[in-house]
Amino acid sequence: MKEGIHPKYDDVVIKCHCGNTIETRSTRTGEFATEICSACHPFYTGTQKLLDTAGRIERFRKRYAKK
Repeated sequence: MKEGIHPKYDDVVIKCHCGNTIETRSTRTGEFATEICSACHPFYTGTQKLLDTAGRIERFRKRYAKK
């Protein structure tokens, strides 16, 4: 690898509003702030709710249920 053409990677800390901190490396320096992370995102925590509009899921289950 050529010397002097690659960016310098420094250690940075990413802070979420939930209080979670992540230590990683980046070409930017200092601290980052984010609104949501994998520790508090509903999809990753399993608290995401599916909206069943007009009973579509139940109709699908009834139609394709094994008899």
